[in-house]
Amino acid sequence: MDTALTTEQHEIRRTLRDLLARHGGPGAIPAAVGTAEGYDPALWRRLARDLGLPGLALAEEYGGAGCTTTELALACEETGRALLPSPLLATAALAAPLIAALGTPDQRTALLTRIADGTLTAALALPGGSLATALGLTGDNLDGAWAGGGRAGGIQVRGEAGARRLYGEAGRVLDGHSAGLLLVAAHAGGYPRSRTELFLVPGDAPGLVRTRLTALDETRPLARLELRDTPAEPLGADDAADVAAALADAGRTAAAILAAEAVGAAASALERTVEYVKAREQFGRAVGSFQAVKHRLADLYVRVEAARSAAYHAARDPEAGPLALAQALEAARITTGEAVQLHGGIGFTWEHEAHRYLKRAAGDELLFGPVHRLRGHAAERAGLFGPATTASQSTTALPPSVTDSGHVTDSGPAAGAGVPRGVGVR
Repeated sequence: MDTALTTEQHEIRRTLRDLLARHGGPGAIPAAVGTAEGYDPALWRRLARDLGLPGLALAEEYGGAGCTTTELALACEETGRALLPSPLLATAALAAPLIAALGTPDQRTALLTRIADGTLTAALALPGGSLATALGLTGDNLDGAWAGGGRAGGIQVRGEAGARRLYGEAGRVLDGHSAGLLLVAAHAGGYPRSRTELFLVPGDAPGLVRTRLTALDETRPLARLELRDTPAEPLGADDAADVAAALADAGRTAAAILAAEAVGAAASALERTVEYVKAREQFGRAVGSFQAVKHRLADLYVRVEAARSAAYHAARDPEAGPLALAQALEAARITTGEAVQLHGGIGFTWEHEAHRYLKRAAGDELLFGPVHRLRGHAAERAGLFGPATTASQSTTALPPSVTDSGHVTDSGPAAGAGVPRGVGVR
């Protein structure tokens, strides 16, 4: 696989890395997450105005740069390196693709133009508590069970066309406390013919209560949304739009972008650890000079580079997104855990940068994983345990050898047997 980057792509990485380095520092992250928005609004405006980050993958007709997922993934790799708190992921990777896929021409023009210039941030509000399942990453989302289901579960739609109102609650909404626009999944059509649709809700809509939650990773702010007869506008004009398929398509692309971001965080944690063990002395010599430490760092380097190769491949082919995300999340978890260990006692302090990277890796796996379910569902879709799952099928049962918790029983094959671990450079 050719992973060579173009001159323009190298320039995106270099420019963004230089800008984030100038705005970084020991107190940058605590100061940003301590704001009401959960990020630095001045830096976000500069990233949007000068670099056009939120519009990288948007069409030029909406004020975007007309680039591809690859450029957005490279930008997110750099934001991952810096652990940058920003609404980029929720806005550009989750909400914007859905608006572009399902919105009417008027909605796309009105919303995507403001997203591209950074004046509007957006968040995807999915009830049910499992963002990964709703996006089709860890399970099928065709039956709508992820949205609550039933007569009163999830978020319900009341009223007729032109006067729609939402009632219900959604938890763990990424950047939901500060987003100017919410894309809310809700049940419409009544109980017998219930279907899931997406609705547009302004951040200041009446009846909307947003509560910022305490999250493991403070750079990924989460919120609980309560909607009490909140007015909403349907996304798109076609009530028969396949929302589940659109979410799954957006999920695969978002997985590729998330994989690149996780690789950036893992690579930065590894680089900082290498610098630390080269300077830290024990028994009269640098810790990094011990062979056991060298071997551990070499293993981490191979793991991170393999995950980077998989992420770059997924950016070009989003079908590989879930597997690339699994490999990147695993690499980030192992690398950041080793970083804490190799930093010694100081690495265990809550405020140290090594611990922040560890919390990012753990938080991302809780939000978009876990890894074994990402790989398990990818194996089901590929037909490794039986007939492949297609978009027209709604098979949700696990294969006989897999338990409901995602673990393989003694009578079945080894966990993840035959599942590609990622894409390497050939």
